[in-house]
Amino acid sequence: MLHRSALWLLLLVTLACLAPSDVAAAGGKPDPAWPAYGQYAPFPVPVPEYGEPADRLLETLRDRVARDPFNLAATIIFLLAILHTFAAGFFTKWAHDAEHAHRERLGRTGAASGGHPDARAEVSFKATALHFLGEVEAIFGIWVIALAGAAVWFHGWPAFTAYVQHDRNFIEPMFVVIIMAIASSRPVLRFAEHMVQQAARLGGLSPAAWWLSILTITPVLGSFITEPAAITIGALLLAKKFYRLQPSARFAYATLGLLFVNISIGGVLTHFAAPPVLMVAGPWGWDTPFMAANFGWKAVLAILLSNALYFLLFCGELARLADASVGREDGVVHPGKWEDREDDVPFWVTAVHLFFLAWTVVNVHQPVLFVGGFLFFLAFVMATEHHQNTIRLRGPLLVGFFLAGLIIHGGCQSWWIEPIIQTLAADWLMLGATVLTAFNDNAAITYLAAQVDGIPAASKLAVVAGAVAGGGLTVIANAPNPAGQSILGRFFKGGVSPLGLLLGALVPTLIAYAAFALLPELKPVPPTPSKTPKTAVESAVPSATH
Repeated sequence: MLHRSALWLLLLVTLACLAPSDVAAAGGKPDPAWPAYGQYAPFPVPVPEYGEPADRLLETLRDRVARDPFNLAATIIFLLAILHTFAAGFFTKWAHDAEHAHRERLGRTGAASGGHPDARAEVSFKATALHFLGEVEAIFGIWVIALAGAAVWFHGWPAFTAYVQHDRNFIEPMFVVIIMAIASSRPVLRFAEHMVQQAARLGGLSPAAWWLSILTITPVLGSFITEPAAITIGALLLAKKFYRLQPSARFAYATLGLLFVNISIGGVLTHFAAPPVLMVAGPWGWDTPFMAANFGWKAVLAILLSNALYFLLFCGELARLADASVGREDGVVHPGKWEDREDDVPFWVTAVHLFFLAWTVVNVHQPVLFVGGFLFFLAFVMATEHHQNTIRLRGPLLVGFFLAGLIIHGGCQSWWIEPIIQTLAADWLMLGATVLTAFNDNAAITYLAAQVDGIPAASKLAVVAGAVAGGGLTVIANAPNPAGQSILGRFFKGGVSPLGLLLGALVPTLIAYAAFALLPELKPVPPTPSKTPKTAVESAVPSATH
């Protein structure tokens, strides 16, 4: 079952080697370029080193570009990467056309088999390259090449290697790869399905009941098992119970946008599950009771209101899907493939899988422990193969690649994000954080806010509320989103359209925004704890498991 994934596993172990380590390499660590901040690369210039901002925002930005022109180059490259995500469908279509033309040529020339019974058909390099350019999960990694070129031009190769090796924290991509693989395993998915099924029974196990139950339960579950695990389970259940019934494109995008927004806000009942909350929980002294009192209940209310509104808007189509699923949603799915079988998994097998899931979440800051645990998990899967489905690592690794690229690019954007955050009043700061989140990981927004000295209590609440409310607008807005897109992208012709996702997420985003902005806080904001010197890892640009 796993031998075909051996190469992917090797790549995973290689990715683990990217994690920051206190063990010096053979040549030793370089001297820090900014010792006071634990930063080894000369770029990006630490925000406090710019001094007091100018009276006008544009003057501040101009001064910072003059201080280090690499700032502008890095942001232009980042914007080009974002634009590339909008053009991903074009490259995918071009790749399919090139592949079709290649197959026609092979058919005419008779070269498809290579003259040997075990020979592989000739691969079109052009089609493969274009397909890679159309993989949304690969785009930010591809544009790291351009960023590396700019960094070398302005600062030299040693500076770039110091930046990616010592100043970036790649624990989050590693964690997401592993949590996706474990959460998508058959025993975990069957366990989650049985849990959601108890709620879906209230609606007769209809597509509408499954749709409503999945979009209500799994986001809240994210507050306890982390958002990446929750979106993996939610997306896989939606694929099985909803998307396979072929809803209209409008309903498909509305559901995807609703899932992304609900996952983003559903993780705020605790202080450790949502990436943007994790960035500020320590520096600002926020704990789980504080999050539940000031964010959690509002998030649950927003989820219920958004789900109810979309349910009413699409009730007619849900009825059509119920008619189309007669005989298939009666509690028994008649499988056409082995992997679709519905037999129960022994309790002890499920219990071991849940243990590995919990092990990964508890040891989220210890990559040696959770990567090691994952290797034992794979061994257990092999020993219980008849109860398992194939553990596919391609999707999780692509998502990890996406997040690693976003971390590298995001670390060079503080020069323009920080002054925007600092100059906005609380009311405008929430709106600004929501908008900025659409163009950058929401954890980056809250991380930068946590570095601002003396930020008012109202501004703290506003920036976190805005960051989580806007977490569903784009695939890059919240770290778990790429996992959901990776699982559900096959149900969208030509891949997920960024515009379609934006429109689908807009209404639930507005509902979440209104809930956080208008409903009262139940606990006062605690005073900011005294700051301690940051390590190189702590100074790295945010990651969901930082």
